[in-house]
Amino acid sequence: MLWCPDIWQLDNGDIAIIGRDLTADYGRRLPEGVSLGPDERLVVIPGNMLSAAKVDIPDA
Repeated sequence: MLWCPDIWQLDNGDIAIIGRDLTADYGRRLPEGVSLGPDERLVVIPGNMLSAAKVDIPDA
């Protein structure tokens, strides 16, 4: 299975993420006060991927 996680910014400014859908594995173990909507999925990406992308993410 080929898995290619990726992060990019859409034309409207939103951020898109390709990662592993681990909703079934982690959905019931979310931190207190965190929930998923019916149209949401829990997507996991490698931590080093986000760290590497940090230079390309503007500060809020």
